[in-house]
Amino acid sequence: MQTELAATFLLAYPALVSIVNPVAGAFVFNEATAGRDDRAIARLAAAVGRYSLLVLLAALWLGSAVLEFFGISLAALRIAGGLVLASFAWRLLVTPDARTEQKRDEAAPAREEETGIAFFPLTIPFTTGPGTIAVAITLGSGHPRNGFSLGYVLGLTLAAIATSMTIWAFFRYARRIAALLGPTGTRVISRLAAFVLLCIGVQILIIGTSDVLRDVFLPLLARA
Repeated sequence: MQTELAATFLLAYPALVSIVNPVAGAFVFNEATAGRDDRAIARLAAAVGRYSLLVLLAALWLGSAVLEFFGISLAALRIAGGLVLASFAWRLLVTPDARTEQKRDEAAPAREEETGIAFFPLTIPFTTGPGTIAVAITLGSGHPRNGFSLGYVLGLTLAAIATSMTIWAFFRYARRIAALLGPTGTRVISRLAAFVLLCIGVQILIIGTSDVLRDVFLPLLARA
């Protein structure tokens, strides 16, 4: 179980962190919370971390039920999810500044009103948007073929917890990070994270395509 737990965690955590991109998000969070004192920023960062965890867990463990309700296969989800992730990562890799500006615009109301902004827009869609939810559903739907696995469940749950803690840490110390890295450092790290996400999207696409070939085309060839 420990081996599967570690393997699942090492797959899920980089995938979730790459799509969330808390490093670049920290700079946007810093701008969105400009003018607030340190205590207010600490409260908002903690709230965003908690809400992000709830969103991730819901997508991980309720996503499969939603797929079954609509009759969507796991292979179809993997192929679609891989395409979406690869496309998202490519756009982020090529135009990271445009993505940052989009997130800044989505978070703009945070400057004017503090009540309720921790969930919207700071958590959704600013931190855990559609891309993050798609990754979580894809990961949660990839159950082992031999049925229920405690190691797999714990690995994904720990990855969600670690991701939310990473979000909290970067947002909590966003001001220090902005002063330390500067604009150039942010662009470099954003591009590296986008490349990792692109690789993950391609890998998910390959797995989904392999499932289709094995479950659909191979039986047809065997009957021919």
